[in-house]
Amino acid sequence: MFNDIGALELVTIVVLAILIFGPDKLPKVIQDVTGFIRKVRAFSDNAKQDIRSELGPEFKDFEFEDLNPKTFIRKQLSENEDVKEIRNSFDLRKELNDVTDAVNGRESDAAPAAPASAGASATPAGTGPDMLKKPAAPAADQRSPFDADAT
Repeated sequence: MFNDIGALELVTIVVLAILIFGPDKLPKVIQDVTGFIRKVRAFSDNAKQDIRSELGPEFKDFEFEDLNPKTFIRKQLSENEDVKEIRNSFDLRKELNDVTDAVNGRESDAAPAAPASAGASATPAGTGPDMLKKPAAPAADQRSPFDADAT
């Protein structure tokens, strides 16, 4: 419950509790708080048991943590065989390299390029499309199509 509280925070909470409640009332406050936490846990456990008994035997392995969307999706992705097959057949790194090569004007690994000489680079500087240049304007007689639905 308090996994993210460090030692410094815990000491600060204890010092504040002593200053607020005083050393004589602090044990009674701690007992009251722990009793309240026990009651809340018991109420939560009873509610879970009631829900499980009402759902029936087909939901005997139902866990309330599965209602968290992240946990549900993670569980479905790890158990589904079709998704495992797709994940194993898809190589994201190769796809990204292919897209990068296409943008830079280089040939991908699927179609091997001609070997370059020892002193020359694999792709000359002027062969790829220059993305920084403004595209040429279309000729006057060559209009772009007008779509009335798009405007």
